[in-house]
Amino acid sequence: MEFSLREETREKQTFDVLTNEENGLRVVVARLGAELISLARRAPDGKWIGFLHRDNNLAAPAKGWANHATVMGYFLHRLKDERSSYRGHEIRGRTHSFLRTKTWHFVTQPRESGRLTYRIEPGNYGPVEYPLKVSLDLTYQLVGETVRTTFRFTNLEPETAHVGFGLHPGFAASSFDSFRFQMPAGTYRRHFSPANFLSGETEDIRFDGGEMPFDRAKLSGSYILEMLQVASRVFEYSDPPSGRSVSIDTGSAPYLTLWSDGGPFFCVEPCWGLTDHSDQRPFEQKEGIQRIAAGQVLEASFTMTPRLSS
Repeated sequence: MEFSLREETREKQTFDVLTNEENGLRVVVARLGAELISLARRAPDGKWIGFLHRDNNLAAPAKGWANHATVMGYFLHRLKDERSSYRGHEIRGRTHSFLRTKTWHFVTQPRESGRLTYRIEPGNYGPVEYPLKVSLDLTYQLVGETVRTTFRFTNLEPETAHVGFGLHPGFAASSFDSFRFQMPAGTYRRHFSPANFLSGETEDIRFDGGEMPFDRAKLSGSYILEMLQVASRVFEYSDPPSGRSVSIDTGSAPYLTLWSDGGPFFCVEPCWGLTDHSDQRPFEQKEGIQRIAAGQVLEASFTMTPRLSS
């Protein structure tokens, strides 16, 4: 495959643009937050068509969600009152944690690998953000028609470390009412989160497969789903008026969050961990927290396959 890679500067930020020239697939990643700000396909007329909300647009919107595909971790979603306790150490953070505010190290890869890799190391964050030495390599790789996102954590401590993480991509729609979302058959557990924090109430849903069984008018409150017994992990997003669709294979992710603020987009978020409970638990006891043994590595990935109808 033939790949091209270039670096560009806009609005005093640095971006990396990786293109699969053969398949007409392109990603643009900001080093600030390692955020995927564009996922695009080349149409037959040569025009690039973006699949993310506000794809490749850096201007601040007049209202509504301003991001594209936020990286979440090491704590996931909100901490109750923006603080928590991890083994007796106070940690603080806002929505989705500190990773989105950091300028990541760009890790040089051979262009022909089709990879963009970004790294956060212990020296890049302080003890109030996270008190242990855990590094993270985040890789976006173009594989044929697909973008694979891989998280690779390395625990540099002589004890178990705890992390929660995920990606928060918002897929563009012609309008809030135009998109469709197909879910595979299986048993899901919904975790209720009024005011963005888990109440402890859950509901098991046995679903035959097809269009999501949730009221889109309530998406602003989020649907947090645990995949209890779901054989296929492939979910299908589509926006029929624009001809855009995306297959999301959530891989090993135990949770999926669905959200929109009512704007022309829909967020499908593979998650390895959940938000705090309203009755807050210590960080290491958070719902879905991931454990990394001393000196070991935790790797997890999922894929997105964007398509344009003819």
